[in-house]
Amino acid sequence: MKTILVDAVDAFVIEQSGAFKIFEDMYRLLERFPNTKIILTGANDEQFKRFGLDKMPYKIFTLKHNPEKQNPDYYRIMLKQLGLDKKDVIYFEHDPDAVKSAHSVGIKTYYYDNSKRDLTALKKFIEDNI
Repeated sequence: MKTILVDAVDAFVIEQSGAFKIFEDMYRLLERFPNTKIILTGANDEQFKRFGLDKMPYKIFTLKHNPEKQNPDYYRIMLKQLGLDKKDVIYFEHDPDAVKSAHSVGIKTYYYDNSKRDLTALKKFIEDNI
């Protein structure tokens, strides 16, 4: 069963009224799938608290901006540290450069447009690829 890699800030975590919170509609969508979910971020310790990543329902992976998610090494390191194979994960991400980076190492990646918040398209990506 494939692991679903979830973009953290501006996807799963959104800003509402000056605070960062879980995007509940996305959470409900992800909970429909029995697959393991892992949230990917670049957050450092200060950002981890500010974005509320210490209160997430899923495991969090960060490299604290060393390197950034726009660098393919982020995904190589992540896969190795988590003991995952690129064929066994799917990923959605809001940053086009990070999407290209993940895709360049062979991860099936979907560009999630956080301005549209199209959960129907995200659901289709997940269903078609898990």
